[in-house]
Amino acid sequence: MSDPSAAAPAPVPAAAPAEEKAPAAAPAPAADADAKANPKQQQGQKKGGGKKGGKKKGGGGGGGGGGGARPPPKELPEYVQHRMDVWDRLAAAVVPGEEKPIKVTLPSGDVKEAVAWKDSPLSIAKSISQGLAQSVVIAKVNGELYDLTRPLEGDCTLELFKFDSKEGKHVFWHSSSHVLGEALELNFDCHLTIGPALDDGGFYYDMSLEGEKSSFSPDDYKTVEQQVSRIVKQKQPFQRLVLTKEEALELFKFNKYKQQLISEKIVDGAVCTAYRCGPLIDLCRGPHLPHTGKVQKFVVWKNSSSYWKGEAANDSLQRVYGMSFPNKKLFAEWKKIQEEGEARDHRLQAKKQELMFFHPLSPGSAFFLPRGAKLYNKLESYIRGEYRKRGFSEVITPNMYNKDLWVTSGHWKNYEDSVFKLTVEEQEFALKPMNCPGHCLMFAHSTRSYRDLPIRYADFGVLHRNELSGALTGLTRVRRFCQDDAHIFCREDQIQQEIRGALEFLTDVYQVFGFTFNLELSTRPPEKFLGEISVWDAAEKSLEEELNRFAGEGNWKLNPGDGAFYGPKIDIHVFDALKRVHQCATIQLDFQLPIRFDLEYKGDDGEMHRPVIIHRAILGSVERFMAILIENNASLGAPTWPFWLSPRPVMIVPVAPKFVGYAEKVKEEFFQAGIDAEVNPTTLKFQKKIALAQVAGYNYILVVGEKEEEAHTVNVRTRDEVVHGVSPVSEVIARFIKEIQLKSPEPLGLEEPKVEEVKEGEKKE
Repeated sequence: MSDPSAAAPAPVPAAAPAEEKAPAAAPAPAADADAKANPKQQQGQKKGGGKKGGKKKGGGGGGGGGGGARPPPKELPEYVQHRMDVWDRLAAAVVPGEEKPIKVTLPSGDVKEAVAWKDSPLSIAKSISQGLAQSVVIAKVNGELYDLTRPLEGDCTLELFKFDSKEGKHVFWHSSSHVLGEALELNFDCHLTIGPALDDGGFYYDMSLEGEKSSFSPDDYKTVEQQVSRIVKQKQPFQRLVLTKEEALELFKFNKYKQQLISEKIVDGAVCTAYRCGPLIDLCRGPHLPHTGKVQKFVVWKNSSSYWKGEAANDSLQRVYGMSFPNKKLFAEWKKIQEEGEARDHRLQAKKQELMFFHPLSPGSAFFLPRGAKLYNKLESYIRGEYRKRGFSEVITPNMYNKDLWVTSGHWKNYEDSVFKLTVEEQEFALKPMNCPGHCLMFAHSTRSYRDLPIRYADFGVLHRNELSGALTGLTRVRRFCQDDAHIFCREDQIQQEIRGALEFLTDVYQVFGFTFNLELSTRPPEKFLGEISVWDAAEKSLEEELNRFAGEGNWKLNPGDGAFYGPKIDIHVFDALKRVHQCATIQLDFQLPIRFDLEYKGDDGEMHRPVIIHRAILGSVERFMAILIENNASLGAPTWPFWLSPRPVMIVPVAPKFVGYAEKVKEEFFQAGIDAEVNPTTLKFQKKIALAQVAGYNYILVVGEKEEEAHTVNVRTRDEVVHGVSPVSEVIARFIKEIQLKSPEPLGLEEPKVEEVKEGEKKE
């Protein structure tokens, strides 16, 4: 199964077809799955359905041999053989729909003539060009993702997506996870659980090892990759079958994990879908690639342990991660990024730069060392300065609340498992995972007038979320963190101006950090949402109008169904130095919490009205934002922090021990001006001290000797080995203060670079 929700009722008729020109579950051709179906092969497999002699014991159903690939073992595990028997029997009973002329409308407005239950998205692609047919990965039919080889059923709109699209990548990696699952089943005594595609690229499969082997290790990577190579060469078609709940339970009778998902997620009388490639059959919503041959590059790149459903009380599982691409070039690009990413990894860089560490006695909670704490505080100080300019009031709220607060807000129902609970005097409390309910209590504490609004509360309070230990990942996924969290309480007629202000705020901040970003509007989730649909529609319309005004139509994306349970939101995705995507900022519109907390203000009409809440963060989690900055400012050489943010801004280098006293005096002057500086008092040659400071990433290296002490000056160098010459200490301090105030990424106001060394220092060594 590709994801935990895959067993949800599928919006398809019980007799939905599986492949081009094929009945709904009839296996498609093996070696040429891009072409039209092979009627003889389909007919032969249909006749064998329901009979043990009608299956290919070693071939795994619809997968044909090819390319000299080694066939799977002759004797497949009992549960695999059972699945294939049931599949063949159910597939043989499917009746195809009636063939009739239909019209297929393309995004260009062109209309293609086609035949229902005969033509497919792939055949339409071929009618446009053979090149398109070769490169297309997935289709959308009437706005819904759709297998390329699945027959069209009636008049429809058709969109075709290649790998370079979001849809194409997701389906490609989703299908690759099934290829991984097949390889795991053929080589290990295991039961598969779930195997989703990942939002940031790649996929994984969780498995329960049932035999003597109790764990998966890097020694197993090559075995899996070799098996995948054989599966790819076979070009096994992906086949689709619609199942009743009873049929699904029969199909997966040997897998307790699938049985549990089917029982929990599929209501009686509903249908779901399963997909097959070779001997692998899995519960899955789909859609998928035409065949396994599309996966040209595949690698297993890491593994870990996990728990069934992510709960430590459940069975322990083995998780295997993979990455795949349709060609070698894309794989080579990814591999290069991975290698650079490993060198930039914030966990490695944090250790190297003495910023922070983690300890097993407090998992998921960072210990910020002095340099890391300075960086952390500089980020918060910068945002505090912006708050002052933009009319925000900083508040401090409790860390622990009675459970009743979260019940009122609705968080307990939706996020109970994500909070840390504790019992105090026989009452249940929880550490706060977010600030908004506390801010609602603050708003309700006083009588409010329309003249008071908007009220903008900002809070850097500590938050805790009960992330599973297996999900913790450095600073990007932690249990203890802070957000530059703010909640704006406003009138409905103030919504757009406040949304506009929030978008301008994040633009100004991200420009300082050199970030580019994309905007997405996430709308009402299909389930687990609060409030009336009409209220949601109004909120979404307000956000859409402001996005069009701010970014322009077509310059933001719609993300249907991904809103918070209390309201729609604007998600902001930033790109780091390696072009990876991160979500930091968010702007969320909330009509629900004011109702749940009975918040009111007195309007100019004398009546009481509900305010609207705008949830807003710019940095988001300060920890995650730090991780991105650490990696962005890492390099193969020295760190490249801008001066205003640098954990190592200034190193003062005395050219000989007798000038350490003067160096300390200069350091104190910098300290009094609010600038951190350090002195290297060792007896190393000053050239060596300079080199060490450059490698450590100090922005400025100030060399002092006899002449500098006499004139109260310093000889200024930068970490890029440029000598800027001698300047009075007071002038250097003034320049540095200006550079900090302007948040400049480059040195400001320095003299023209000079090439001379500090002659007196060399003489006195």
